[in-house]
Amino acid sequence: MTSFIDPLIAFVSAHAGLAYLTLFLAALLEAVPIVGSVIPGSTIIFALSALVPGHELRLEWVLAAAITGALLGDGSAFWIGHRAQREILSAWPLANYPRVVAQSEAFFHRWGALAVFFARFVPPIRAFVPVTAGALGMSPPMFYAVNVPAILLWAPVHVLPGVLAVSALHRYGGFAPHAGLAKHYWMLFVIGSALIVALTVWAIRRRQGGGVIEPAAAPVRKNP
Repeated sequence: MTSFIDPLIAFVSAHAGLAYLTLFLAALLEAVPIVGSVIPGSTIIFALSALVPGHELRLEWVLAAAITGALLGDGSAFWIGHRAQREILSAWPLANYPRVVAQSEAFFHRWGALAVFFARFVPPIRAFVPVTAGALGMSPPMFYAVNVPAILLWAPVHVLPGVLAVSALHRYGGFAPHAGLAKHYWMLFVIGSALIVALTVWAIRRRQGGGVIEPAAAPVRKNP
């Protein structure tokens, strides 16, 4: 993960205009079924938010990019499910992931409309619940009434920790925001923090049987 995040931060530091697009795409792709379980969107958002204290990025635009991407991603998935109805849950490519689809259905049936809110903070079903909600007949007004507040809370939860961590490093660690050596140190600090968070989440999911989403194995055919 470090080999991916480190060059990404260095690139957007030199091309700040593309950072907002990167944040938008990270939030968008994280909401896409299957793709969202592979793209480390939350880690990217957390890491890039560390560029705010050094004034490479503006906090309001970072939040706007993350919120817009998440809204478009969740909304698109919901409308695909809403139009296709339940058949989409057994169609390709979701048919290759029956366990996660079943988990998303069970989660939705257990919590009802609140499943859309809670799923925003629960990988990997975060990428599956919106399409499941649409497929199971949740009304669009109800979906957006729950989804929009969830995203408005989700974005600061992912952005502000990186901002506060680097701000604290600048203030209490004695590093100037624009000093080259300081930037190198706080980037490593944020990358390390992001890795710790990612590994912690991975360990919890692993312990609970979540792990990485993998397609269902092909059925074994027996000779007659």
